[in-house]
Amino acid sequence: MPTGFGRLWTAQTVSSLGDGVTHAALPLIALTLTRDPMALAVVTAAGTLPWLFFGILGGALVDRWDRRRTMWVADTVRAALLALPAVAAGLDALSIPLLAIVAFLLGLGGLFFDTAATAYLPDLLTRDPALLERANSRLRGAQTAMSGFAGPPAGSALLALGRAVPLVADAVSFALSALLVRTLPAMPRPAPEARESLLTQARAGASHVFRNQLLLGLALRPAVGNIAFLAVETVLALFAHDRLGIGAYGFGLLLTAEATGGLLGAAIASRLGRRLGTGTALTCTAAVEGLAILGLASSSNPYAAGAALAVCGAAMGATMVLGPSLRQAIVPGQLMGRVASTSRMLAMCAAPMGAFLGGWLATAYGIRTPLYAAAALLLTMTAVTASMTNNRRVEAALSAAAPADAPDRPSAGETTRACAPGPV
Repeated sequence: MPTGFGRLWTAQTVSSLGDGVTHAALPLIALTLTRDPMALAVVTAAGTLPWLFFGILGGALVDRWDRRRTMWVADTVRAALLALPAVAAGLDALSIPLLAIVAFLLGLGGLFFDTAATAYLPDLLTRDPALLERANSRLRGAQTAMSGFAGPPAGSALLALGRAVPLVADAVSFALSALLVRTLPAMPRPAPEARESLLTQARAGASHVFRNQLLLGLALRPAVGNIAFLAVETVLALFAHDRLGIGAYGFGLLLTAEATGGLLGAAIASRLGRRLGTGTALTCTAAVEGLAILGLASSSNPYAAGAALAVCGAAMGATMVLGPSLRQAIVPGQLMGRVASTSRMLAMCAAPMGAFLGGWLATAYGIRTPLYAAAALLLTMTAVTASMTNNRRVEAALSAAAPADAPDRPSAGETTRACAPGPV
């Protein structure tokens, strides 16, 4: 791995720890200001709105800008933004509107950072599929460990010291990340395209996703998956309490089981891709997600439910390494920002649909119904996208993206599979 990757990995690890702190602390801070569920929902939803409003345009801007500079500027701005509620907390002037505005702007900064980082990584690793899988496995593992394990309890503990403390801690994490990103090697900017409006370039990026069967299949998986998983997440606490008979501590252990599975899945993703081929591996992990949720829906004791969530988390972790790595290996550099932001926007916009679906199904038909519906949706998505992301399409795309002056580079088949199974 290039030396620069270690600095990028460290920067994102530090930032993920800060994200985990804020993810736990921000709702608790809002809870000290109001007990109105709708007001709390506004603070939570505000962070996702930038993807809905600016997702595709943000990708087009990233494709125009220097990606390393975009990352460190975004982190610097986010560090400064967190100073606002921290100062307000010290002056006892915090309010729900201020928290919502800060959450929205932090989400906007995250949009630019994440899109730029996704576009920068393939250039840093010379678009080598094997290196991209290793890199994304490490990045995903660190993100899960920091934002899923270490960050939330740290955020709760820091909040006990004062409302401003977790916000300051996250600001420091962003500042450290910005300093590390500034030391990364500069990458050549993509060749400028013909002078076109930002909207035209944004449309070109979205069109590239929707007209390419492989990229569309890769985008549909997280989009449909978010509908299913948010339907489950909406009722999971109630399901755990009413059907599994566990309290808040047990519910926390359920979530820990899922995160543990996610770490394992990220760690074995590359091996799975080599063994089965990336296309077959993606189909298998999608099917395992659906079957695991089906197992969760039929569970009547917490141990079986925890095992089902761990298996689901492992399949999700592997998917979230293999899918982005493949996309980074095959998308042209000048389109990478727009393609990544289009795919992420589809996934983010699908999440509220899942939340409303889960709530409605639970109210109308019972608490297990959203879980069965989510399993059916995941398995249907697996069947629909299997031919869109099969090994044959993956190998053809990798071969087309391989540099013509790299004769020693492994063939697409050698890169994505150990033997030669037929296309899925």
